[in-house]
Amino acid sequence: MRADQAERELISRDIEEYLARHERKDLLRFLTCGSVDDGKSTLIGRLLHDTHMVHEDTLAAAARDSKALGTQAGELDLAFLVDGLKSEREQGITIDVAFRYFTTAARKFIIADTPGHEQFTRNMATGASTCDLAILLVDARHGISVQTRRHAFITSLLGIGEIVLAVNKLDLIRSADGGFSRERFDEIVRAFEEFSLRLPPRNIRAIPMSALKGDNVVERSANTPWYSGPTLIEHLETVPLGGRRNQVDFRFPVQWVNRPNLDFRGFTGTVASGCVKPGDRVMVLPSRRTTTVKKVVTFDGDLPEAYPPLSVTLTLADEVDCARGDTIVHPGNEPHVAQDVSAMVVWMDDASPLVPGKEYLLKHGPHKTPASVARIVHRVDVNTLERSPAPALALNDIGEVAIRTSRPLVYDAYTKNRATGAFILIDRLTNMTAGAGMLLDPSEADAGNWTSTPRATHLAPSAEVITPDERARRLGQKPFTLLFTGLSGSGKSEIARAVERRLFDLGRFGAVIDGSALRAGMSRDLGFSKHDRSENLRRGMELARAMNEIGLVVLASFTAPDASVRARARELVGNDHFALVHVSTPLEACRRRDPSGLYAAAARGSVKDVPGIDLDYETPADADLALPMHEFGSGEAALRVAVERVMAFLETRGALVR
Repeated sequence: MRADQAERELISRDIEEYLARHERKDLLRFLTCGSVDDGKSTLIGRLLHDTHMVHEDTLAAAARDSKALGTQAGELDLAFLVDGLKSEREQGITIDVAFRYFTTAARKFIIADTPGHEQFTRNMATGASTCDLAILLVDARHGISVQTRRHAFITSLLGIGEIVLAVNKLDLIRSADGGFSRERFDEIVRAFEEFSLRLPPRNIRAIPMSALKGDNVVERSANTPWYSGPTLIEHLETVPLGGRRNQVDFRFPVQWVNRPNLDFRGFTGTVASGCVKPGDRVMVLPSRRTTTVKKVVTFDGDLPEAYPPLSVTLTLADEVDCARGDTIVHPGNEPHVAQDVSAMVVWMDDASPLVPGKEYLLKHGPHKTPASVARIVHRVDVNTLERSPAPALALNDIGEVAIRTSRPLVYDAYTKNRATGAFILIDRLTNMTAGAGMLLDPSEADAGNWTSTPRATHLAPSAEVITPDERARRLGQKPFTLLFTGLSGSGKSEIARAVERRLFDLGRFGAVIDGSALRAGMSRDLGFSKHDRSENLRRGMELARAMNEIGLVVLASFTAPDASVRARARELVGNDHFALVHVSTPLEACRRRDPSGLYAAAARGSVKDVPGIDLDYETPADADLALPMHEFGSGEAALRVAVERVMAFLETRGALVR
């Protein structure tokens, strides 16, 4: 490699210039993964050996052990350049994650050599968590294995968008002309691409090679005249970087409140993503206090701006409440803030499985909070990617879980921002890491029973004998559902009942579905978590759809604090005969009314998960009708105004037939 030769000459001639150039090189982090004996350690050994990045004493020790153990008939076993544990060399496998560093004229590299055994899947996931590219090795003799699919799924879960499918050991499968078998290579690539269709889209580069012999690793091979793509090292030197680095969304988790004297108060941490500079308007989460950045301070002096992965201290223009574990962001570009979150988890505890209800410590950046798993949504079969119910997650299992934290998390989806989307679960008794998790966007989370298929397989609903037009003519109305949403005490149930009375007086038929009343009957098994609120609304909307089918106007009253769940309600009932009515009474007015005593109980600490208090209420941006009761006056007068507006709306939507 002439470029590397030029670098060696520069080292001997001008070491300071070489170091300056070296400092400016890009850094690529990648891992090797795949099944046992696919040649991962040998491949890394070949990369290190052929790029002249092995010290003489290391090379001598590897040659000595190769002869002693006889793994390559006395020849140098390149895997020994990586497999440092004695047990690894004796067994010929990788057990722990080994990190190696090398450089070429174009780029710097950090390699994570990860284990292939299913037993060490947790080690593989740990090694992959910081990587930008994955080399997935496949033994050409065996083709795509269960571990190949497992590791392909885990790398997709961790958001690694660059994949090298390294079809290794092709020197053992020859074609008639003596070269490597193109037919076998193409067969393996087709099988992997077929499996990859069920994973998120990624850039896949397939390379035929022999790590042992060096074909297409650093030097191009004469055994593959049919292959015109790059060698492995050429691809590693030219693959685009930065795809996983979020440069848009400013996130600054506070690690320490820096108060060396009475005249200085700053907030120290590492910029997780985005950029910040003096004069920027910022918001502290979860308190939502806003202020302006005064200075970006470092040991070497103030900076005009800060970006990842700089560690800095921000001083603010105002004395806002901000503590370790809080996050500073730009207003209008805010992450999610919630105590009920959904995540994909890789379970790592071999002594104790993950079971719903058990409490853990959840560490998310500098933030640590008690948390419990509310439920296991599903477990993923990494061989088929099928999802199935599971009472627990055992060692190396992967599944989606719903988690409840004691303090709100300030987070982004892992696919959007790795820095703010990752967490670990810590066993509170042993203080050991029990699981690693990737937070999901609320819209990505499993929808539970909203989208699940019925368990019964032989369903034959009876055919209708009365048409919708016949029902409309008889009842003088068309089926319609109004979902009244708002804070507790906003007046939504009173409006629904008053509209029902007005419809009845006009000779029409309305039916009220009250979320609170539903909990005394078919939803008596549900609590007030995010998941349970979603399920209560789903049951109410299934009932509303059934009532619509017999021609009724349904007036459903639910707090429904989650925007994504309200959207699912609209989909379930059908947008043509559904409308969202936001009863937008402010929180303070609701507190003063407090007809059920809910807010008083929350103030005493006897009730939790109260929307607007310790649970977010997401103000509807898609409301079809808004009813600001506090602007309509008070008492019966305000109620009459609200009813008139609802009736006028029903007429404009064609629900009332004249």
